[in-house]
Amino acid sequence: MERKYMRPAWPSQMKKSNHTSIIALSHPKTTIKPMKINSLTGIITTCLVAIFTLSACAQDHKQNENRLKNIQAISNSSVLLNNQNGFIPVTKLAEKKFASIQLGFAYQVAFDSLLNKYADFKSLSAEKYRDSATLNDLADDLKYYNTIIISLTDDMAKNGRFLNFIGDVAKHKNVILAIFGEGKSLSAFNNLDIPIVWSPQNSQEAAMVVPQIIFGGIAAQQVLSKEYSAKYTAGSGYKTTVTRLKYTVPEDAGVNTENLIEVDKIAAEAIAGKAAPGIVVLVAKDGKVIYNKAFGYHTYDNVLPDKVTDIFDLASVTKITATTPTVMHLVEQGKLKLDTNIGYYIPKARNTPMNNINVREVMLHQAGFIPYIPFHNYIKEGDYARDSSAAFPTKVADNYYIKKGFFSDFMWPKMLNSPIKTRGTYVYSDISMYVMQDIVEHITEKPEEQYVLTNFYTPLGMHTAGYLPRNRFTKEQIVPTEDDKVFRKTLLEGYVHDQGAALKGGVAGHAGLFGNANDLAIYYQLMLNKGTYGGEQYFKPETVAMFTSKQSNISRRGLGFDRWDPDLTKKYPSELASSQTFGHTGYTGIGVWVDPSRGLVYIFLSNRVNPTVSEQLGRLNIRPRIQDAINRAIDKGNKQN
Repeated sequence: MERKYMRPAWPSQMKKSNHTSIIALSHPKTTIKPMKINSLTGIITTCLVAIFTLSACAQDHKQNENRLKNIQAISNSSVLLNNQNGFIPVTKLAEKKFASIQLGFAYQVAFDSLLNKYADFKSLSAEKYRDSATLNDLADDLKYYNTIIISLTDDMAKNGRFLNFIGDVAKHKNVILAIFGEGKSLSAFNNLDIPIVWSPQNSQEAAMVVPQIIFGGIAAQQVLSKEYSAKYTAGSGYKTTVTRLKYTVPEDAGVNTENLIEVDKIAAEAIAGKAAPGIVVLVAKDGKVIYNKAFGYHTYDNVLPDKVTDIFDLASVTKITATTPTVMHLVEQGKLKLDTNIGYYIPKARNTPMNNINVREVMLHQAGFIPYIPFHNYIKEGDYARDSSAAFPTKVADNYYIKKGFFSDFMWPKMLNSPIKTRGTYVYSDISMYVMQDIVEHITEKPEEQYVLTNFYTPLGMHTAGYLPRNRFTKEQIVPTEDDKVFRKTLLEGYVHDQGAALKGGVAGHAGLFGNANDLAIYYQLMLNKGTYGGEQYFKPETVAMFTSKQSNISRRGLGFDRWDPDLTKKYPSELASSQTFGHTGYTGIGVWVDPSRGLVYIFLSNRVNPTVSEQLGRLNIRPRIQDAINRAIDKGNKQN
């Protein structure tokens, strides 16, 4: 919990800004301030993002019904070949390094956009080698990748150089072919046993369906209806099942697109009302992403439009997306017991007031901890430097380094020895997750940031999620938070907003996680699926049920998870949320809610703390109103279907 400013236990605040062209495309009736995009390239890029979410440009129910028919026709006619080893849907993502090869396929951008929703792909182009007799240099570029996806059409398959390249790479790598067209080229691959997904359509829509078949967002259902070669005869083909999120139109989940226009309007109101410079909203129903849009800009300068792929500071959503899953894992393995005391796991706590408090109390925010300690207020001259050195090794933000041992020698002892004032009552406290981080790191013998990447994010395909994003991504990919004039005296770009987490080095149990909307959708679909995703089991169903259901006699909380409040006057997290709803909010302007009764995953991302903390998000009730607009659209669809 950051504090130079007090926050309520469940912040329902965030900031706003102007729409990007995504909202203009998706709802022409919405009144929005004019955009200031610097170039045609910026406009095109933003539009492509909208198109490739599959869910969003024109708010036209009829148009989307027709589009759905086309998606279904492509899905029902596409054929999976050579899958005798069950390589598709692709599993064990943590073991794979992916590359997509651009040989000149007209819809490559759309194709790669969908691939990147499932895993981290490097796109490599043959264009710079077009004058070479061979593509050996391109093959050499693949030395760090073990799983290669190549898209081509029937006409492209007539190119001997391409065929030689595919055959050569297939000797050393896992290769998947995506073929578009009438199927005349299938015979060219008689001598290869690599998996092939063939679509009779050569179109942008087909280019967005085939990657979903490869990764299990859409099931392969068809076999060849006639003979294409001695190898590819009538009846050839393999069938698969759905294992991951599908990216589609609302009508695919029984929702009328026009009933979601209200979401656009509320987001536009948030931007116009200065609740946040930018917002991203994602909705998944029944395992299908049916809405994913970006609104506004990174800052009020209106230079960089928000994109659905942008990375946000997830603030307290860290608690349930990093620390809580680690706890769940260790509880399942019998390495952590909820009713064992803190002192059993943390030797340093044994002579402190925390010693006899048990883990369950900590996870329920009933341990009696004070809400937070404003550690940044204790910093004095000589505690920090503007450059790193052996004496100042811990980076807090750009040009800000805290002295060695500040956390271990000052912050941690101060937390361990803080007074226990309210044990047995519900008091939301960030100290709880500092404690849980230390416990799980004692048990796993690994830093939390490494443990969650290895055990959850990488195998799930969550390739933006993690701590310390500036180590992996450019500033332009990360939405900035506060222009901190008091503590760090810099604009925070990819460094955690929470002051305590920052002083700890950016990795804390309660804050410090960054990620984009799609990554969160993957993780919370895993929760909705009761522990299974992508054909792999991460948790037992009973573990997910226990942690996400009400576990306290004195509050609404689950273990780590926040939940629907039975006090209906609070309308929390929203008026129409069902009693099954679980999730969490975050101080920077974040909300993640799962409603099993509706098959719903709702992700709301914003940077309401830019340039300074604004309460407008809460005053305008933006997050709950969007959630209820979604709930109404789903409920209306359920009645009509």
